[in-house]
Amino acid sequence: MDVQELPMHRFIDHHGNLVNEMPTWAQPDILKGFYRDMVLTRTYDNKAVALQRTGKLGTYPSHLGSEAIGIAIGRALRNDDVFIPYYRDMPAMWARGIPMEKNLQYWGGDERGSDFCPSNDPSFDSSTQSRCLDLPFCVPIATQCTHAVGVASALKIEGNHKAALVVCGDGATSKGDFLESINCAGTWNIPLVFVVNNNQWAISVPRALQCAAEFLSEKSKGAGIDGITVDGNDIVAMYDCILSSLDNARKGKGPTLIEAISYRLGDHTTADDATRYRSQDELNNAWKFEPIARLKTYLASHDLWSEQEEEELQEHCRVNIEKAVEHYLNLPLQPPETAFDYLYEVAPQEINQQRDELINKAMRMQGGKHG
Repeated sequence: MDVQELPMHRFIDHHGNLVNEMPTWAQPDILKGFYRDMVLTRTYDNKAVALQRTGKLGTYPSHLGSEAIGIAIGRALRNDDVFIPYYRDMPAMWARGIPMEKNLQYWGGDERGSDFCPSNDPSFDSSTQSRCLDLPFCVPIATQCTHAVGVASALKIEGNHKAALVVCGDGATSKGDFLESINCAGTWNIPLVFVVNNNQWAISVPRALQCAAEFLSEKSKGAGIDGITVDGNDIVAMYDCILSSLDNARKGKGPTLIEAISYRLGDHTTADDATRYRSQDELNNAWKFEPIARLKTYLASHDLWSEQEEEELQEHCRVNIEKAVEHYLNLPLQPPETAFDYLYEVAPQEINQQRDELINKAMRMQGGKHG
């Protein structure tokens, strides 16, 4: 059976047709905003891949196919909630107010890309300062789930009716970190929402080899928490489910595990070649369900989107992304010894010795000049 035929929470199918009555919050302006956000995300994604191919960015994980998941998360979280992302979460972070040039910095090897609240950065405004609580990207698989348990536990102890949300991929659900985290979340009844981006591939391992259960959301049963499977290509369903799950978390009704069914339309990262392990036919079929065309079809069929709006949007995306890229490329380089400055709060002596050796080597190479 095609995964998209499985029963799941959905409002708009892949033909752009309504299959359930729209929620009351789904007003035209909100839906059009979702569409603009997803198009900007995909345009940025294409640019980032191009930067990597030309040596201006390091290894980069594409968000192609998961735009609805990220934008729904970023727009559903409140300013005072805490977001714990994984490495494929730029769309959510951007929707949270983190400038996209920060994402470029991170994948360009600049640790300043993980600093979300610098007081002297003009790309931030006062409304984004609450994001200082958000955690930076987590590349190790599933370890961010344990961090999220700690964050949500602190929120519960503080008693301030805030929630935390953590994201991982389908492969992470096979890790002990994930299973221990949902178990703790259920036992402690903490305000935490888990979102699993089930994009069908854990690098080259297909979903069928990850777990024998029909749904990954069924893992919630063992932890005693709510679980739901959502069409991750339907941004209305994603946003609706995340809103209700966060609301339950804030009200002390317990954590939720959301499995978002999507498909990774690109390679795992720019260091991967997916043609080695999946067929072109499978990929072509997956493109029929992708989230952006789905929402655009719905909007157009209800006379909510025009060609003129599309042209204006494309130009808006181009201009803003070029500004972000220019800002990133013109940032002053950090001295090489700063590679040691982000490892420890208080560096051990052996690290300081290595740092001094690097400084001395750099000075010798530059003839005594070192900034």
